Amino acid sequence: MCPGAAVGDADMKSGYSHPGYAEALSEFGRPRALPASGGWILERSIPGTDAADAMGCYPIFSCRDWEQLEGDLNQIGTALVSLVVVADPFGDFAEELLARTFSDLVVRYKEHFISDLQAAPRSFVTRHHRYYAEKALRKVTVERCADPAQMADEWTALYASLVARWQLRGIQAFSRASFAKQLRIPGLVMLRAQHDGKTVGAHLWYTQGEVAYSHLTCSSALGYELMAAYALCWSALEYFTGKVRWLDWGAGAGAGAGSDGSADGLSRFKRGWANGIRPAYLCGRIFDRARYDELARTRNRSGTGYFPAYRENEFR
Repeated sequence: MCPGAAVGDADMKSGYSHPGYAEALSEFGRPRALPASGGWILERSIPGTDAADAMGCYPIFSCRDWEQLEGDLNQIGTALVSLVVVADPFGDFAEELLARTFSDLVVRYKEHFISDLQAAPRSFVTRHHRYYAEKALRKVTVERCADPAQMADEWTALYASLVARWQLRGIQAFSRASFAKQLRIPGLVMLRAQHDGKTVGAHLWYTQGEVAYSHLTCSSALGYELMAAYALCWSALEYFTGKVRWLDWGAGAGAGAGSDGSADGLSRFKRGWANGIRPAYLCGRIFDRARYDELARTRNRSGTGYFPAYRENEFR
């Protein structure tokens, strides 16, 4: 359980729980409300068939009442083949509840790096990160954008450099239209780093209850040189202190990224700002077992560890 981080009715109007966030991802699936729990999923056509399945919103699935989620999913019947979500690390649930709700798959997927802001940031941010944050802040200034929606073009252009750098595809690439909607979601906080009046980096956060979630961050080529990311992260710690209890920096790259920071540079970077970890569970449920098995068999995906099996390699 996660005392103090439960999502109440008021919090459903902000962040990942806001219905507008599901709508912002509608290019990748039709938003479907789960009325009792207050969650949203995206229904997707399964290529080459007349069937459909669903996934949780990227990067995490959030809802108001996890106890009611099982009932919502029971109402789906066999209208969908399956559902896969990554559960909010700050969701108000026990692992036993997840196992009952998602009877086909519950595994620890990634460890999210967390800052508990009851402690002063200087007490847990690594010396390395503090050094480079101070160095970066001598060259860039960081401000909170009063109206992020007005920054849609500037943010999209900045993010395009990240897409090209890492060859992002699918839902992670995002479109300008999606960003235009995301930047209007209540609870969004946009921090912008500038050098000589030019934007060189930005960081998007979604606040929801007592948690601020690191959503997306990117820098220009000059921003990388100036280490703007360090300035942005330190400024986020300063901005959110006294406003929320926790910061969720997200996880490292790739499935199963560990908490020890050894898996990738992104993990090491995020770990340097954190003083704790929380697991994000990958959860799956099969609604139509016969159709699921048929799809897996005809696509030679039976026995795979991927869920849903028939979609293995869909993001490659």
